[in-house]
This record gives sequence, structure tokens and C-alpha cells, in this order.
Amino acid sequence: MLKYIIKRILISLLVLFGVSIIIYTLVRMMPNDYVDTKFSSQLQSGAIHLEDIQRFKDLYGIGDKTFVGIIQGYFKWLGNLCRGELGNSFKYEKPVAQVITENMGVSFAIAFIATILQFLIAIPLGISSATHQYSIRDYTVTVLTMIGISLPTYFFAAIVIKIFSVDLGWFPSNGLVDASATYPETFAGWWKKMIDMGHHLILPIGVSVLLSIGGLMRYTRTNTLEVLNADYIRTARAKGLSERKVIYVHAFRNTMIPLVTLLAGILPSLFGGMMITEQVFGIDGIGRLAYNALRDGDVPFVMGYNMFLAILTVIGTLFSDIMYSVVDPRVKLGK
Repeated sequence: MLKYIIKRILISLLVLFGVSIIIYTLVRMMPNDYVDTKFSSQLQSGAIHLEDIQRFKDLYGIGDKTFVGIIQGYFKWLGNLCRGELGNSFKYEKPVAQVITENMGVSFAIAFIATILQFLIAIPLGISSATHQYSIRDYTVTVLTMIGISLPTYFFAAIVIKIFSVDLGWFPSNGLVDASATYPETFAGWWKKMIDMGHHLILPIGVSVLLSIGGLMRYTRTNTLEVLNADYIRTARAKGLSERKVIYVHAFRNTMIPLVTLLAGILPSLFGGMMITEQVFGIDGIGRLAYNALRDGDVPFVMGYNMFLAILTVIGTLFSDIMYSVVDPRVKLGK
């Protein structure tokens, strides 16, 4: 096990190196950069000139977009990374690590709650759909989940906001707390603020859950159908075991084995935030900050954020492989 983990870590370092090169190159090759975006209005009004723009670009270290300039900029960034420095964000004017740390808590809370609800809803639906194959229940669940899979996040979120915020007025449409509310520095004030935040997060979490359970439900249904056709399931039924025990004791564990592979994507999603959802609902989580930074060409933040997600993905994949061997003792990790 130890040799396998060390081998995977060494391979992961090579993967991260390649990913960092690709991301940095793509960001630097964007048509507009941070300086172009920031000073576009001043340039059009004549307040500054192209020479000033180029001088600002050189100051930010993004002036040379040639192949040699990009390579030099990358190795400068890599050198800072080896010293434990992610640089300062152009847009947010703070160290990248500080911006990520300060704003990923909200995204983590939303994604964590949505993931728990997703599993609690999708897995029972998938099992129920498989055990009642070709029934009205199966067709109903399948149609609803396919609708959820097909709807874009921004479109479905806009519909939800229109119905529950604008028409019915049940929930706020954006932000984390009521902008006009004040909360004293007491336990009662803290509790009222938590309630207000929970009220604001019902719609974002609901949208995230409804749009994500479809894929997991279909995945669970397919795995359950394969397991139910196995020989040991027929043997368990032949012994006179109840159908409930056959499904939830014998079949359920083997159904969960392929689902363990999904753990690789859960970890980065928990800390990475939901970029589109946060943007639509106006939540200042790490996903929305990353979207704005990418739009404005904030090279240090985009690099720091994406490498943060890449590292989490590598860790999640390794954890998924280890858990796979724990759930299924027949699987042996290679040396």
C-alpha cells in the first residue's frame, strides 16, 4: 500500500506539472488580459495611451505574449510556487492564498450540503427504480431525472428565481444575508444571521441538488440492475431471504462499489465552489471569484485556483482508489 501511494504521488507531480503548463499557456493566450480590461475605458477616452498600456503590462509581468515570453513567465511563476508563494491577485489585490482561504468556506458549505442531499436522494431513487423496472415509478423517476440532466444551470436557476423569489416571494434571489439587516455581536445575533443565511441558501442548494441527482440516480439504477442479475442474488432468494434483505444487505454493498469512483470528483467540487450557481445567485463564493478573475485575466489567481483544484482532484482520485479496495476486498492495489 505504501509503495503504491508513493508511486501515485510521484506520477501525480508529473501530471500537475503538465496541467500547470497547459493552464498558464491558455490564460496567457487569451485575447484580452487584465490590463486591457482594467484600462479599456481610459484608453478609449484618451486619458492614457498604448505606450502606457504596454508599460502597465510589463509591470504586471504579462507584456510579452510571444512563446519565449510565456515560457519565461511560467518558470517565474513556478519558481514562486516552489517557494510557497502563489503571488498577489491582480483583481482582488491580495495574496492568492488569502483570497482562496477567505472565500472557500461558503462554497464548501453549499457543496457539502448539496452533495449529502444528492446521495441521500439519488441512491434510494436509483435502487427503487431498478427494483421496479419498467413500472410507472421507474418511468416517472427516469423522466424527471433526464429533465434535470438536460436543463442548464443558469436556465433552471432563472426559472426558480422567477417562481419562488419574484412571483411568490418565498425566498431571496441573491446574496447570503439581507443587506438591510444588522446582527449584534451576541449569540442571538449570530443565530439570527445563521437562519438568514440558511434562508438565502435554500434556492442555490435546491438547484444544485435537483440538477445533480439525475446522473447519480441513473448510475445507481444501472449498477443495481447488474447486481440483481448476479448468481449470488438468485441464491439468496432461493434460500428464502426477504426481498428487502436481499436488496439492502446483499445487493447494496456491491452496488456501492462503482459509486466509490465518484469520490474522485467530490473533493474538488466541495472546495471549488459552483461557479455558475454562485454567479446566478450572487453568492461571493470561491467559484464566483474564480469566474470574475478568469473573465478579467487575473493570471495569478486563475493559476492558484486551478492548481488548487488539480491537487484536490489528484488527492480525490488516490482516495477513491484506496476506498475501492476497502469496499471490495477482491481489488488489490498494484505495487
